Amino acid sequence: MDLFACAGCGTELTAPVSRVALPVHTRFGGWEELHPPLMDPGTYAVDPLPSGPPWRLWEEVGEEEAARRGVYAPVYWVSFGARDRIVIAPGDSRSMTLILEKCEGYCRGVDGRDGPNLACEGCGRAVATRVDDCGSWQTVWLEPDAVVRRASGLPPVPPPDWDDVERAEHRVPPYEPDGWWSRRWEAALGVALAHLVVVTEDRPVTLPAGPVSELFGPAVDRCLPAGPDTRSVGLAGPGVRTPRPRPDILLVPRHPLTGEPWRPPGDDGPVVPLDSGVWAYLSHPGETSPTPATGVLPDGVLRDDYSLLPPPWYPLTPDRNAFEWTLVGLPAVRAPRLRRFVDPG
Repeated sequence: MDLFACAGCGTELTAPVSRVALPVHTRFGGWEELHPPLMDPGTYAVDPLPSGPPWRLWEEVGEEEAARRGVYAPVYWVSFGARDRIVIAPGDSRSMTLILEKCEGYCRGVDGRDGPNLACEGCGRAVATRVDDCGSWQTVWLEPDAVVRRASGLPPVPPPDWDDVERAEHRVPPYEPDGWWSRRWEAALGVALAHLVVVTEDRPVTLPAGPVSELFGPAVDRCLPAGPDTRSVGLAGPGVRTPRPRPDILLVPRHPLTGEPWRPPGDDGPVVPLDSGVWAYLSHPGETSPTPATGVLPDGVLRDDYSLLPPPWYPLTPDRNAFEWTLVGLPAVRAPRLRRFVDPG
C-alpha cells in the first residue's frame, strides 16, 4: 500500500491507500444533489488528463493545443490544469487544513474553482483540492507536484484484477433504493454511448436481448439511426463466453486497476468499454442488495432488506455531459460521419 506526503516538508497527507482505476463517472454527477465520496475508503486513482483550473476558451487555445490536452472537437472551455492529479476519498486525507479564501462553491460546499484549497499543516504549502459541492462526487485531489508517493510499510494488498469483476459485490444495480436511476449508471451509459457512436461511425446497431437491450435500448435508439447496414453488439468479458460468431462490437468491462478494456485472447476487433460494476450487473444480474450484512446466508437465499420499489417509470437516460465530454476526447470524433454530434446547432 502507498501513502502520499508533502513534497515540501514530508508530512503524511493520506492514510495508506491502494491504487485502482479512475472511475468513469468521476466528472459526471447530478446537478443540485449531494453526492457520496467518489472513491472507496483506502483507494486512490490517477487522472492522466489535464483537469481543473485554469481554464481557457477554445477560441483562444486553438485546435492543435486542445488536441494536446485530449480535446478533439470544439468545447467552451479547455482545462490547463495539471495532469496526473491523485484522487482519494475525503476520509483518507490527513494533516491538511482548508485555505479559507479559496473555498468558493455554488451553494452546498466547495467546488475547487480557485485551485488548491487545502494546505499542509506542516509547512502551509497548498497541496490538494477538496470538492464536495452539489453535483460533484466528494473528493480530495492531490496536486502531483506538491506530494510524493511512499510505501506505507503495511503488507501489500493484491491489486484488483479481472477476478474481482466476477464477484457478486462488484455489481452495481441500475437504480437506487429510493427508486431513481443510479447516477453512476447514467454516467456509464453516456461514456459507453460515446464509444459506441465512434466504433459504429454513427450506424445502426442491434443489441443483445436481455438486460443490455432493456436498459440501454431506449438511449441507443434515440442516438443512433435506424435502417440497413446494422452492426451487431454482444456482451463479453471474464467468465462470459464470447458469442459465436463474434458480434461486430463487444461490450466489455474496464480493468479495475488499469482501466483498459478486456479483450478475448488474440482478438483486436471493436470493443466498447463499460464501467466494470455496470458490466458485472449486465452479465451477472443476480442479487444486488446494497446494504452490508454480517455472516453468510445459505445458498439460494436472497436478502429481504433491499427496496422492492419498481424500476423508475422513465427510461435510463445517459448523462449528457458524460456523452459529450467522452466524445470530444476521442480523436475519431473528427470523422465526417460524426460531425452532427459536435457541430454547433
